[in-house]
Amino acid sequence: MHFEIISEIEEIETIAVGGKIQDIMRLRRQYGVGRWRKLKGIALIRLKNGSIRKAELHWYEAHGIGRKKIKIKGFLD
Repeated sequence: MHFEIISEIEEIETIAVGGKIQDIMRLRRQYGVGRWRKLKGIALIRLKNGSIRKAELHWYEAHGIGRKKIKIKGFLD
């Protein structure tokens, strides 16, 4: 990961669940079968260069497997 999450993720929303996720087959193959959800939220992050920014994050999550593929979708500051 090229950034570190330094606050709680807030305003979490579900974007897609199960078969509505475009990458569902890759997620199941790579991490296992689970109730996969694609989520988005807002958090403070520390970038590799040391700067701290507020960003919108997207990730995949399944019960018993955890958060995977966290990515920055945009900066909010």
